[in-house]
Amino acid sequence: MVESSLTPQGPSRRALLRGAAVTGGALVAGAALGSAPARAEVEYDVVVVGAGAAGMTAALTAAKRGLRTVVVEKAPTFGGSAARSGAGIWIPCNEVILAAGVQDTPAKAAAYLARVVGDTVPIERQRAFLSAGPAMISFVMRNSPLRFRFMDGYSDYYPEFPGGMPNGRSIEPAQLDGHILGAELANLNAPYIQTPAGLVVYSADYKWLTLAAVNPKGLEVSSACLWRGTEAALRGEKPLTMGQSLAAGLRAGLLSAGVPVLLNTPLLDLKVESGRVTGVVTPGGLVKAKRGVIVGSGGFEHSAAMRTEFQRQPIGTSWTVGAKENTGDGIEAGERVGAALDLMDDAWWGPAIPLPDEPYFCLAERTLPGCVLVNGNGARFVNEGAPYSDVVHVMYDRNSASAPHIPAWLIVDQNYRNKYLFRDVAPLLPLPDEWFSSGAAFKAWTIEQLAQKIGVPQAALRGTIDRFNGFAATGKDLDFHRGDSAYDRYYADPLVKPNPCLAPLWLPPFYAFKIVPGDLGTKGGMRTDARARVLRADGSVIPGLYAAGNASGAVMGHSYAGSGSTIGPAMTFGYVAANDIADTP
Repeated sequence: MVESSLTPQGPSRRALLRGAAVTGGALVAGAALGSAPARAEVEYDVVVVGAGAAGMTAALTAAKRGLRTVVVEKAPTFGGSAARSGAGIWIPCNEVILAAGVQDTPAKAAAYLARVVGDTVPIERQRAFLSAGPAMISFVMRNSPLRFRFMDGYSDYYPEFPGGMPNGRSIEPAQLDGHILGAELANLNAPYIQTPAGLVVYSADYKWLTLAAVNPKGLEVSSACLWRGTEAALRGEKPLTMGQSLAAGLRAGLLSAGVPVLLNTPLLDLKVESGRVTGVVTPGGLVKAKRGVIVGSGGFEHSAAMRTEFQRQPIGTSWTVGAKENTGDGIEAGERVGAALDLMDDAWWGPAIPLPDEPYFCLAERTLPGCVLVNGNGARFVNEGAPYSDVVHVMYDRNSASAPHIPAWLIVDQNYRNKYLFRDVAPLLPLPDEWFSSGAAFKAWTIEQLAQKIGVPQAALRGTIDRFNGFAATGKDLDFHRGDSAYDRYYADPLVKPNPCLAPLWLPPFYAFKIVPGDLGTKGGMRTDARARVLRADGSVIPGLYAAGNASGAVMGHSYAGSGSTIGPAMTFGYVAANDIADTP
């Protein structure tokens, strides 16, 4: 397990120094107003910080509750990390999955979440998420052009737990025409990986696109992606899916509701009067919040100082795929007004290959048959197909000078490369030269030569491969049980027998990919209650201040219930926060 959450009893030296820089030397929240003349001073009922999934859902909810609302966004674009993502959304018992025939119940969901999260997160917050989540999805569909699809078969990450569902609970946005945004479409944050031109691809399609060269279903899905793209082109549409659809749909809802989104407007500080948060300080001046401030500004994955202070080494800012503007501004501002912090040592981890252009977050690649993950001693150390966050937890837990696990190495053979898409490189095609020249990938004609190139013991790696190949022959991984879980098998190759996750490594050349602790973003932030109100260390509420998304401690604790466990709770607690403001006199 990861180390316990770090909860400072007061602002750290890092936060104080940063606050002093913002406020002209005053270490008092709100003092920034006196350090730089305000060009404007305006008042709204609700000020939302951040135009990601949490912030835009909060703003849409507040506006529809009759509150005058504004969104301030640091970036020159809207959408944040959500726009870059696959946009899976984990919300049990929502109307989309129930209409699809999923046999979910509140009791099943509560039992499952409690088992996944344990006692890390108060049960009241878990209940609030499960209660408000379905209502949030219904609200978004009624008040924006967003519609959703059930990700049929994308298992919960621990389907064997009580209440777990092998067929999954996750949904994703349906296709959306980006032209509904008009000129605002140009301000949409770009996706993490561009969809190939002419195709319309859903997150649920990637499983089959990876297998397109070896599975008839893969060819069928590829054809469907092409046909969707052709139809959209004939209609003159700009088709958006995944995070692009989610962000665009929420932004369209805000446009219809008349909510301004002020881009290039970073939060510098929170304004406090008589112990209550009453606005946000921006470079353009104070934006007053008559009823409340909701911070949905994302995590701190791109803050080297915060990652060094709170997280285990080795760590940095170059392995994350989170939005580059996520430097913890909202968390630090909350800390300066007394917010307690939770889960700051953790992140939405996943094994990543540090490619020269940007890190690649591995999903299918480490689950497909014909690969193994080894440490610096050439030994397997984890079920390669386990939930991605768990794999990185193990990497950190077991990393030492005598048994280095960071970096680890993903080993595959040419048979694997002949069959499966790898990132965006089609089977049989050569991998880019820069992957090798950068040290992210290595290639050799024998296992022993490969071991020498990556600096692991030759005999140990040969023994690991031989033992794994024996497991592949019998279909039973006696060491780490890969393939036993329905989740393991989601990204596997169903035509491989007897275990779709296991195949021998035998055909040269062999490849090794460097694996580091990547992440989708950090998951620690301000401590909040079941109403998304920000709390001090003594449990008291900071009046007027709310937080959602990665600016708050995750309701998932140190774990990960299923695909969309980041975005689902982010949107839900944005919705909860806005409704609480509307319901509070």
